[in-house]
Order: sequence, then structure tokens, then C-alpha cells
Amino acid sequence: MDWINRYIDQPLLHGAAGLLRSWHIRTRQPPELLEPTWNLVVLSFLLVASGQVMAGRPFALSVTALVMLALPSARKLLSAAKARGSAYGAREYKSLRARAVAKREAEWSVRIIVLSSSACLPFIARIDDPTGACFMLGASVWFVLTGPLKTYLDAAEPPEPTEGDRTYSGVFHFG
Repeated sequence: MDWINRYIDQPLLHGAAGLLRSWHIRTRQPPELLEPTWNLVVLSFLLVASGQVMAGRPFALSVTALVMLALPSARKLLSAAKARGSAYGAREYKSLRARAVAKREAEWSVRIIVLSSSACLPFIARIDDPTGACFMLGASVWFVLTGPLKTYLDAAEPPEPTEGDRTYSGVFHFG
């Protein structure tokens, strides 16, 4: 267990924290908006790919399924856009940090299970029906690209609100 924690879980948590930090610095958006944005990017890619592979009723069914998968992320992004006045500050940082610490300590086995199942899912899911195989391939790609990222972003250390802010001046002023 210590080996898994030291060489797999901790580096992925540090990578997710770095990803949250760079997202916050580059976009000036709260770190909790990275996951729904990434989910919509992956679903957009799958929508374009399904348009290239499918036609007719299977395509309409896949569009419907992708829209249903996109609704929670779109709702989260729209609600964040409406509440534009509440910027990412110390209160949100403390809340995210407390939630991340709780998830980091309590759900490490869930992160490892999601990671291992995302590694195995594309290889064990075989369907003989061509339309079903396309759906399963799309579901596998979606899960592989979003499942582990969500679990690790939820447990990663969020960036401090002032990190990367060029206008922030600390307590001490030199020069």
C-alpha cells in the first residue's frame, strides 16, 4: 500500500494540484471550473467523432447521450457565470482545501480503483454490434479522459487565491 501511495497516488495528486494552479493563473477562473470545462471539451470531441462515424438514428442517439452527459457541466459553468460577483477568494480556498483534505484522506482507494478501471476498460469491453461497439468505445474514451481527472482534481490541493496575481501586494513592501 505504501508503494502505491508513494509512487502512483502522490505524484498524481501533485500533478492535479499543478494543473489546478496553472488553470487558475492562466484563466483567472476558480479551480473548480476546470473539471466541467474539461468534460465539455471531451464531449465536444466525442460529438465530432460520432458525427464522422455514425449517421441516422445511431447518430441522433449518440448526440442525445452526449447532451445528457454535458448538462451537469454546462449547468455548473452557467451558474458560475451568473454568480460572477463571487470571485475566488480566501473563503472559497478554505472550503475547497477542507474538502480536498477530506477526500484525499478518505477516498484514496476510490482514486486507485477509478485509475485502474480506466486503464482496463477499453480492453475488456467488446461488443459485436457495430453501433454498440461505437457507443462503448465513446463511453470508454469519455471515462478514461474524465474519471481519473475528476477524482484527482477533487482531492488535489487548490491554489491560493493570490497565486499568480500580479496586482496582489503582500504585507511587506520592499524598495
